[in-house]
Amino acid sequence: MDIKKNDDIKLYIDNMTNEGSAVGHFNGVAVFVRGAVTGDEIVAHIIKTSKRYCIGIVKDILKKSPSRIKSDCPVSSRCGGCSFREMTYDEELRFKKSRVEDALKRIGHLDVPVCDIIKAEKTERYRNKAQYPVSICDGELIAGFYAYKSHRIVPCGDCRLQPPEFNECLCAFARWVEKSGVTSYDESSGRGLLRHIYLRRTSLGEIMACAVTNGSDLPESQMLIDELRKIDGVSSICQNINTQNSNVILGVTTKVLWGSETVTDTLLGKRFEISPNSFYQVNHDQCERLYQKAAEYAELTGSETLVDLYCGAGTIGLTMADSASQIYGIEIVEQAVENAKSNAKLNGITNAEYICGDAQYGAGILKKRKIKADVVVLDPPRKGCSFDLLCTVCDIAPQRIVYVSCDCATLARDLAILGEKGYTAQQITPVDMFPRTPHIESVALVTRDVY
Repeated sequence: MDIKKNDDIKLYIDNMTNEGSAVGHFNGVAVFVRGAVTGDEIVAHIIKTSKRYCIGIVKDILKKSPSRIKSDCPVSSRCGGCSFREMTYDEELRFKKSRVEDALKRIGHLDVPVCDIIKAEKTERYRNKAQYPVSICDGELIAGFYAYKSHRIVPCGDCRLQPPEFNECLCAFARWVEKSGVTSYDESSGRGLLRHIYLRRTSLGEIMACAVTNGSDLPESQMLIDELRKIDGVSSICQNINTQNSNVILGVTTKVLWGSETVTDTLLGKRFEISPNSFYQVNHDQCERLYQKAAEYAELTGSETLVDLYCGAGTIGLTMADSASQIYGIEIVEQAVENAKSNAKLNGITNAEYICGDAQYGAGILKKRKIKADVVVLDPPRKGCSFDLLCTVCDIAPQRIVYVSCDCATLARDLAILGEKGYTAQQITPVDMFPRTPHIESVALVTRDVY
């Protein structure tokens, strides 16, 4: 390799990676650079080399890309969140659609039509949830987000993706920390109390504030309650207890310190109660557009049985319940299942039944009960579906599968497996749920082959 550490090289940026890093090539070697934009001509300072690639940082911009804009966030260059803060939104959308197309062809070996991406009307202040890692030094609270590929916290109280009320909540936590003498959790020793600050805000303005702690005691808890209650909209103050030595944010046990154990939101005319452990899409407006597309692909007429795997608090299935004969939801998180049952009751929906267990277990129960689904909705975590689950879904033999995915790579893999089982992906629509970040959601229509 001609490149050595500490070299400065001229580099043309010709693409972006799935994680939002820019990439260029020097004498055939890929060079990855954070903070550059496709079309930039830069001087890259090399900080790491390997046999197959190099990593650099931007030392100088020789010629700006037409897609480059000035970042409006003072910490975007250090925070690991907004990879596209210096890129036009149009270029961001083009890149995200191309990512989906590339994954389908390269990983799934599929030729599936990819529709225009459903763009976000709001690219700022759209998140309804934040999980802040914290550090406390000499009684001062440091809260923000991790730097790229590290556990080093970049302080960022007023993140431009979060509602402004979240910064008010952080300030309330900071006042409590200063007066209470609370310590922060240390991963290496397993000691210290405060691990994360977890916040939710619904479209109705209700705010849940949750202290995630390494233990059940919470010093001066009334002081924290008093500080948080000063903030307009706070209706739930909780303590989540997580004593596990892991990077999982929430523990199993949550105690209500004040107010309600849930917050309420609305989606497509339905009301939903959400607990700290419930999965709930972080972008309300784009979530409605995603669910509308999913309902369009489901093509329910009122007589169908719909199985909602990975149902969370029941949101996808319940928004389609008026158009289905029967809904079966399956979810492994017990609290989320209880939320789903409550949400069905809250909306007067009587045609929904819920099973607590992983998707494979629940699908197996439906198979044993000889329930034949007309439509299956899949909304798995980033790792996608297991091979066994996909086999069980095919055994249930739905006419249509609506697959909602937060990772186009695992989506492509799973669609290829379904193709081998007699199901064909007809169309995919990307939805930009997470503007200014590299993440992209997609919803796919898959139908059973007719012979």
